[in-house]
Amino acid sequence: MNWSIEFAPLVPVPLIWAAAAAAVLLVAILLFRKSRGALWRGLALAALIAALLNPTLREEERESLANIALVVIDESTSQALDKRPEQRAAIKTDLEQRLGKIKNLEVKWVTAAKQDATTAQGTQLFAALNQALTNTPPDRIAGVIFVTDGQVHDIPKSTSALGFDAPVHALLTGTPNEFDRRIETLKAPRYGLVGQSRDIEIAVRESGKSALASGSPVTLKVRREGRPDEVRTAAINEPVSIEMPFPHAGTNILEVELETTPGELTPANNRVVIVAEGVRENLRVLLVSGEPHAGERTWRNLLKSDAAVDLVHFTILRPPEKQDGTPINQLSLIAFPTKELFSDKIKDFDLIIFDRYEHRGILQLIYYDNISRYVENHGGAVLVAAGDDYAGMTSLYRTPLSPILPAAPTGRVLEEPFRAKITDEGFRHPVTQGLIGANAIGPDRPATWGHWFRQAEVRPDRGRVVMEGAEDRPLLVLDRKGKGRVALLTSDHAWLWARGYEGGGPHTDLLRRLSHWLMKEPDLEEERLIASARGLKLTIERRTLEDKVAPVTISAPGGEKSEVTLERERPGVWKTTIDVKLPGLYKAESEGPSGLLTAVAHAGIEDPREMSEVVATDQKLKPLLEATGGGLYWTRTDPTSAGGDVTLPRVALMSGARVLSGTGWMGLRDREAFVTKGVKLTPMFTGGFALAALLALMAMAWWREGR
Repeated sequence: MNWSIEFAPLVPVPLIWAAAAAAVLLVAILLFRKSRGALWRGLALAALIAALLNPTLREEERESLANIALVVIDESTSQALDKRPEQRAAIKTDLEQRLGKIKNLEVKWVTAAKQDATTAQGTQLFAALNQALTNTPPDRIAGVIFVTDGQVHDIPKSTSALGFDAPVHALLTGTPNEFDRRIETLKAPRYGLVGQSRDIEIAVRESGKSALASGSPVTLKVRREGRPDEVRTAAINEPVSIEMPFPHAGTNILEVELETTPGELTPANNRVVIVAEGVRENLRVLLVSGEPHAGERTWRNLLKSDAAVDLVHFTILRPPEKQDGTPINQLSLIAFPTKELFSDKIKDFDLIIFDRYEHRGILQLIYYDNISRYVENHGGAVLVAAGDDYAGMTSLYRTPLSPILPAAPTGRVLEEPFRAKITDEGFRHPVTQGLIGANAIGPDRPATWGHWFRQAEVRPDRGRVVMEGAEDRPLLVLDRKGKGRVALLTSDHAWLWARGYEGGGPHTDLLRRLSHWLMKEPDLEEERLIASARGLKLTIERRTLEDKVAPVTISAPGGEKSEVTLERERPGVWKTTIDVKLPGLYKAESEGPSGLLTAVAHAGIEDPREMSEVVATDQKLKPLLEATGGGLYWTRTDPTSAGGDVTLPRVALMSGARVLSGTGWMGLRDREAFVTKGVKLTPMFTGGFALAALLALMAMAWWREGR
């Protein structure tokens, strides 16, 4: 039970204060005049004021609530080093016993585990604490105890961000005299031009006590793709510049490894890997439109919007057969620079696109021959986006360009509504694989794209038919010719997708993939081996157009080799994930249809921020803990104990104390929380009792004055 007195004034409080002041003044005057009955008059006035205050006795039936202590256990990667797992387990066992003996205390155990790909890197103890606080009343929190090595990466800047008023303590694992070395990346490029090099800058850092002073030499081993290892000498805390080459487009990897020193806490952070993208200089595309038409702008907009492409576009506005006798010097048209484009500077272009182009004598036959040799001998690329122009007598197939074109026209033009669809090979080819609207299960179910209405019928001589159109005739044919590549699109109605006709279709994805495949984009290669790693899990992916794939040979950093078999994930993609033992560069090799395929990946620590600093410290948490009244305590394993016991500070539940930590002890605040189950109100000075008391006091005052 709990008793208290409450007041419910019958008149406004200022009037009561005024009446009390007048009563005091009156009694003081009576006492000064030594009037008989002054005290009785004062008591009568006090009873009158008490009646106006209307006091009530409040009787509460309360149920006490337990205090709550939260213990946050750090199970991050750095807590797995040395003897910290055993130390952490011993601390938890001892705490369970100590806290279990404290009456009226409920303990919540919180685990701050390793972070995954969706969360921030590093040790996130306060994030785990905040999650536990969502269902914990702040007025019942007696305190928080962290079991950690002190390397915490989400410490709030002030105690107000905690959301409760209670001490925060920390029990530190590890030892104060730990020693470790690591490599810190000072400067690293995110990309570089293929064929060029860029410099990276690193430094060797040291934490804790060691026998070597700052500036002492250490040994670094530098590994680059396709090159032998290089040994470098560096000094502690001094920057080192290392050249990073970019031999190819896509991911380029450089690894630097620091020689392990005796007494180090861990060698896991003695290795740093720089991953940067190799990019080619802007690709040059020549677009030649045979005449103005609706699809011309589609090609132009697509290529102009690509930041990696420099576009040169010509449209033939006045073919030779349209001569009307107007002198050349009076025309505002620009003459088509055929010799400059197709003879002098043809090798400067990565791709030539003929958009509805017919042979009308504008280009001499020798220029078509130059284009053929440009593709076959110099690795160029040609895309023919044709319509009915490809089926007539002025077709590009009837020029010296025919040796590199993958399909011959039959002379027939199919003019009927049709929906483009992906072939069996198309579902495996990276140009058409996974296009939105094409059923990913297979070609048995039609696509949901809008209709096209015109297509030139062709007879494929070679290459791969990845899309079909009207009457299941080839719509898109891709081919490799010598060192170069060729593509033939037999309809000029792709612009209908761009305009959204009948819902449109994936024209942007299709045409961009098509042009970049022709320009040898590594990500769009049909036969490709990809290696990637997360932590010590290595994933091998094989993309192919074949029905089967060869096993993959994996070379570990130590030189050991193993063979793995891939499993089919979806059409054209085979994949597997394995666990590896050692961090470092792994090389994967597999036989492909045209030779050996290789890929490299770096397997290592999953959370670089977590392993960048691993030496136990009391400096990061100290300011916040002191602001809450908590303390930091180094825990040591008792050498005399066979069970691995640790020495922990004494824990006490304290009420009203201002100091909640000290040498050898830590305190939890008794919040004295309760819940009210019932209330009984009893008036103290109302009704007949109050009237009788008032009349009695007044009568005593009159009686005393009358004597």
